[in-house]
Amino acid sequence: MPALTPRDDAGAPLPKPASFKARFWDRFALGYAGGAIGDWAGYERSLARTRELLGLTDSVLEVGCGTGSTALTLALGTGPYLATDIAPQMIALANQRLAASPRPNLRFLVEDSDATASEAAGPFDAVLAFNLLHLLDDLDAATARCARVLRPGGLFISKTACLGEMNPLIPRLAVPLMRAVRLAPPVLVLRADDLVAACQRQGLEVLAVERHASRGRDVRPYVVARKPLDPGAR
Repeated sequence: MPALTPRDDAGAPLPKPASFKARFWDRFALGYAGGAIGDWAGYERSLARTRELLGLTDSVLEVGCGTGSTALTLALGTGPYLATDIAPQMIALANQRLAASPRPNLRFLVEDSDATASEAAGPFDAVLAFNLLHLLDDLDAATARCARVLRPGGLFISKTACLGEMNPLIPRLAVPLMRAVRLAPPVLVLRADDLVAACQRQGLEVLAVERHASRGRDVRPYVVARKPLDPGAR
């Protein structure tokens, strides 16, 4: 017998309980919104490079948009732009920013990147995943979802913190300790090669692997991959 959907007194479906990840990021939403970007010049380089890759009529999906800063900037030079995040408080702050600086083509939506990739709204000319992939449960599954909603010839653009390229004490000691006291979410320990391989396993052609940091060692590779015009091509 199928499980019954919980409903309120009026018969409307009750919302599902927020996942641990959603609750975690909701706790940090205000601090995230007000926090300073550690390498502003590097962030600007990534924005400029992304602008070069996006066209004025391109439809864009950004997964893991946080409080919307990147979406608000990039949407000035694109077509329809859908930005999603798992945390309702992040999206609430993003919508406040959107109300203060309207972008008619931009929409924010609460969505779990581990579960879906806005398949009903696709296909998209570009899918963006900035500072996100290491925070998801399964890199291959996430890459597959992003590739699936891309239009043939579309671009998958990511910038990912690769803990596998950091001091080994960070993934082996610091992160487990922070997770134990709930100051860090689950993370994947990745290297740039892992990101490239994940794209290739989904049939995407990796066009570039770039490093945009303005100082120090850059452990956040910026990867550009393209979906073949022939969906069956490898």
